Amino acid sequence: MRAGTRRTTAARARASAGPGRAASAVAGCLGIALAGALLTGCGPGDDEPETVRFTFSKREAIGFMTGVVDDYNASQDDVEVVLDTSGVDVVSASFVRGNPPDLMLANYNMEVSRFVERCTLSDLSDTEAAGGVREDLQPLMDQYGRCAGRTSALPYSVMASAVIYNKEIFAAHDLEVPRTWSELLDVADTLQDAGVTPFYGTFKDDWTVGQGWFDYAVGGQVDTLGFFDRLAAEGTDVGPGSATSFQQDLAEPLARMTELTTTYVNDDAASRAYGDGNLAFAQGKAAMYLQGPWALGEIAKTSPDLDVGTFPLPMTEDPDDLKVRVNVDLAAMIPQGAAHPEAARDFLEHLYRPEIIEAYNESQLGFTPTADAPPPSDPRIEGMTRYYDAGQVYQGASVLVPKTIPVFSYAQAIVLDEDPAPWLRSLDADWARLAMRQ
Repeated sequence: MRAGTRRTTAARARASAGPGRAASAVAGCLGIALAGALLTGCGPGDDEPETVRFTFSKREAIGFMTGVVDDYNASQDDVEVVLDTSGVDVVSASFVRGNPPDLMLANYNMEVSRFVERCTLSDLSDTEAAGGVREDLQPLMDQYGRCAGRTSALPYSVMASAVIYNKEIFAAHDLEVPRTWSELLDVADTLQDAGVTPFYGTFKDDWTVGQGWFDYAVGGQVDTLGFFDRLAAEGTDVGPGSATSFQQDLAEPLARMTELTTTYVNDDAASRAYGDGNLAFAQGKAAMYLQGPWALGEIAKTSPDLDVGTFPLPMTEDPDDLKVRVNVDLAAMIPQGAAHPEAARDFLEHLYRPEIIEAYNESQLGFTPTADAPPPSDPRIEGMTRYYDAGQVYQGASVLVPKTIPVFSYAQAIVLDEDPAPWLRSLDADWARLAMRQ
């Protein structure tokens, strides 16, 4: 039942009872209590709303979600949603203690996959929200694990990432957006010959290398979901002699990555961090920047009128191979052990109302995962829309590697050492060792 219409019989009775009738009822209860009888329902608290603990992990959007919670609480009398932003570590501990939150809206990653694979999340397949989600996103959800017979999580926000480029610089040098590897090199050479830095690198922060250069290079050539499925099947056999391995499957894309990072980036890339990159790109010190949409707001703080766009990094000679990197930034989940599952479901349905889920994603430069949602209106990410709509997407390889393997550090070492081979061998050894322990 929708928020604003749920109201218990007791609540309606209280609303219809006048002051005199209410006072008589209280007096009656007190009289019976004095007589030594116990009357169920006369004790304190039976008119209080049911409390739903709602955990939310997107710190940049706490203000937005606070408003959603406040509006929902004001719309009805039966449920009070309490927003909890304490983070994934606290949530994980609550599962161990046996008092998980009633509803989670969290980043969908390897940490959350533990809840899915152990079947600690309830089935959401019969919700209206589930019926509206795009079916082609399910493989991205399944990559983090499955509980047979259940829809354990529903995507709420999908973030797409690609090359951010300065349209003004491209126009000044009569450059078109490249759609093949050869065209990309031609663009980079033209810019470099004109004294313009093609790409701004921020190699000091390993995560910027991992989620950007590493993920874009791999995803542009390799079917990441299929690759990791094959890796899982290899298990402890992953290595130089296995049919699938990091050494074998990622060697070519990472060789192309290092060709870009050794030839076409700023000379001080090794000492530049994320904040440096945002500022430098905003100041026009490079034509392209491998970052996600979260960087656009930071760039706009310095140059609010800068004309920027996005395009997928081409890694082959076939334009049909072009894809954008995506991740399920937020997914909705109701733990099996939730104290108030029905009330949590009511608020979940509220969150998936078009005017709320679409407004949320618009505010965060995200893509709404429902089938009938309009594309984002922000022109800065328009270059990714056609690929997202067509399902030409890939999940970043770095987020599919378990956290116990330092893939970001390895990616950083590759661009600094300029030789992928030893680090790919380390990835194989780490994967096989982890598979053995599991």
